Amino acid sequence: MASFVDVPDKERLIQSGRRHYSEMLSRESLPSARYLDVFGQACAANLERMARDCVTLAGLIARRRAGAITLVSLARAGTPVGVVLKRLLGGVFGRDVAHYSLSIIRDRGIDQVALEYILAQGHAPESIVFVDGWTGKGVIAAELRASVAAFNAGHGCDIDSGLYVLSDLAGVAACAAAHDDYLIPSSILNATVSGLVSRSILNDAIGPGDFHGCVYYAEFEPQDQSRAFADRLVGLAQKLAEDGTGAPDLTDDARATAARVSRDYMEAAMRRHGIADRNLIKPGLGEATRVLLRRTPDRLIVRDAASADVAHLLVLAREKDVPVHLDSGLPYQAVSIIRSIADG
Repeated sequence: MASFVDVPDKERLIQSGRRHYSEMLSRESLPSARYLDVFGQACAANLERMARDCVTLAGLIARRRAGAITLVSLARAGTPVGVVLKRLLGGVFGRDVAHYSLSIIRDRGIDQVALEYILAQGHAPESIVFVDGWTGKGVIAAELRASVAAFNAGHGCDIDSGLYVLSDLAGVAACAAAHDDYLIPSSILNATVSGLVSRSILNDAIGPGDFHGCVYYAEFEPQDQSRAFADRLVGLAQKLAEDGTGAPDLTDDARATAARVSRDYMEAAMRRHGIADRNLIKPGLGEATRVLLRRTPDRLIVRDAASADVAHLLVLAREKDVPVHLDSGLPYQAVSIIRSIADG
């Protein structure tokens, strides 16, 4: 099923248009001891913030949806968030809740076979709530809207395609706990915080009646952080909920501001860096981390190199010999630029 290629070859195939990114994987490696130390520091600094935002998001979902709730998190970044929301909605808010995690791929859409499976289990279309960790430029939110609209038209149902996230940098989510760029600790790791599964695969080995594929990294089981991370996060979130602690509801003005900042930054960055393909620019800590973990970065741009939230990025940049640039006017804590194959 998986076609493993090294990162430089994968980059050339993607940018040349010869292969779609979902058709192949680069094999993941375990994080270094130094990087795991930074992950521990990130949890110490921001896990309570993430827990508070999970409480807020769970409360918003509970208020906006009547009856049973079917959480459908977008793999992989949405998976840990969905796990925590399920336990909060059931244990704190007393709701009947189920949780699934399925694949969505840019330019390919949502896993319709998986969505059909969820409905076949008896879950009502109106109970479905799509969950992710964050938005970067809003590409996946747009993909979700388009592919769910196509699914609804083909299946005669009315699933709400709105996306619920912890941090909505692009101002495109239906509901968010925040719009600011802070370090969500689960964004630092790949498979070892997401149930040991790889990014989604959709190649010729996947038949029309199959779920999108993935690789299970069984060899990483001794180092898996997934359950311990979720348990710790839920424990914090439950205590915060008992104390009545949560973030205030965000306004439409805040969402509009985030959308404007995102749009203005992308336009300016493309001009400043001479980039025609917006897919090469990845704003925000979560997206910047993904680039350094699994793509070929050209440079890392940070607003403040002394910020603890970018420490893991600086470790990765040193390990991979990626140039780091400072930009105190950056509207995000970090941005990664993917190297264009045209630049050699």
